[in-house]
Amino acid sequence: MGEINHSNHSEEKKKPDPRPKMTPAAKAAYVAILTALALILSYVEAMIPLNFGIPGIKLGLANLVVLIGLFLLRPGEVLAISVARILLAGFLFGNAASIIYSLAGGLLSFAVMLGLSKCSRFSIMGISIAGGVSHNIGQIIVASIAVENIKLMYYLPALLIAGVLTGLLIGVIGGHVLPAVSRITR
Repeated sequence: MGEINHSNHSEEKKKPDPRPKMTPAAKAAYVAILTALALILSYVEAMIPLNFGIPGIKLGLANLVVLIGLFLLRPGEVLAISVARILLAGFLFGNAASIIYSLAGGLLSFAVMLGLSKCSRFSIMGISIAGGVSHNIGQIIVASIAVENIKLMYYLPALLIAGVLTGLLIGVIGGHVLPAVSRITR
């Protein structure tokens, strides 16, 4: 007969927390700096005249901050950065509609990337691609509801391709930035 294992699960080695150890004041300053960086990237993106023939396609530069934040901060802190950036960018460079669309895409993207970041099977690039795709899905759903026209879903294939390409770009950049930022914050 087999032996019964009476080992205590609490004795198992836990993975070290990769997030930097900071005082509450340092953490608040760090979150504020990342929010400012995300807002600056939003502004830079607004200044880049990209026209792919389909409204709403952007590079998603500010998502780089959210992506990196998922690996260095607590989820609530990253969510705060994302929502603050969306609201500030909307008030400064957009309008109420852009805030609504950005919140829909940003919140869905955050939820998907957070879920995938907890799973060790996905690289930073895969997480970023899923974030780009889900951001576009969130926006097209809200747009279809807002204009009460499901035919907007015809844009979905182009938006999915754009989400994969921009997510890949941000994922590649994030893959290079994360190790450097991780070294700085330790």
